[in-house]
Amino acid sequence: MTKAIVTGGAGFIGSYIVEELLSRNYDVVVIDNMSSGRRENLKNVIDNPKLEIIEADLKEMKTYWTRVFSDADIVFHYAANPEVKVSSINPRIHFNENLLATFNVLEAARQGSVKYIVFASTSTVYGEAKKLPTPENYYPLEPISVYGSVKLASEYLHITYSKLYGIKSLIVRYANVIGPRSKHGVIYDFILKLKKNPRELEILGDGTQRKSYIYVTDAVKATFSVLNEFISSKREYDIYNVGNSDWITVKEIADIVVEEMNLSNVRYIYKPMTSDGRGWPGDVKIMLLDISKAMSTGWKPQFSSKDAVRLTVRALIRELSE
Repeated sequence: MTKAIVTGGAGFIGSYIVEELLSRNYDVVVIDNMSSGRRENLKNVIDNPKLEIIEADLKEMKTYWTRVFSDADIVFHYAANPEVKVSSINPRIHFNENLLATFNVLEAARQGSVKYIVFASTSTVYGEAKKLPTPENYYPLEPISVYGSVKLASEYLHITYSKLYGIKSLIVRYANVIGPRSKHGVIYDFILKLKKNPRELEILGDGTQRKSYIYVTDAVKATFSVLNEFISSKREYDIYNVGNSDWITVKEIADIVVEEMNLSNVRYIYKPMTSDGRGWPGDVKIMLLDISKAMSTGWKPQFSSKDAVRLTVRALIRELSE
């Protein structure tokens, strides 16, 4: 393989995918509308002659997409609105940004005869899984957010295009991916709130929400490990969980942020949005993925959920002080 397209390549995870591809000597085309992505995320590779950046909106199907995709060996589809909470307030955003854009990417890939697609899906497709850790073959899939629903619909689109048009699709269901460059999520939110008022911290939910977190470099290594396995398997499509083997509560995350910001006597104000203490309607309160399938490819996470949170807090504090 010589050429890769990364949609959302100026975003958080996408920018790390771009760096990894360039380190492997790929020609890389980034397509990003810069709604949540930033060119600054690509500053380490911006001058690489093998990198091309196209600022365009994938919600709008353009005639030139076929040309752009036509000589690509693989597409990493990472363009999306990542804010799960937004989908409970304005579901149309997630339909357009996540499902419509996915359809357009698949159409461009079909018309351009792309061989492989890697799709960034999410743990939220499982909804309130009754089995923890949750394996890839868990059933039924009953997402409780519009974000999870459109990601699941996107998965089925990928599977259908694999069966109908022969595009081999690797679906990666990520847990909470965190690290430098992340500009959304609970850690970033806590840091901003404490910078504004270091005496108190508003916490959405009752603080007992417990989820798995994975450091972004671990997530990228996992992605390429399962991709290698997928290509060698010659399967039409496959699905892998990528997360951690442990979890952490929102209250524990708050404690780490307070500690790393050298604060003390911070008053926590809990604001549950549901009767059972969730941060917002549609928030999955407990999540832990079974990652044994990904680990069978020879990968394993280097950092625990707690270590990933601490490293991320330190990185974001530095970024916000620059």
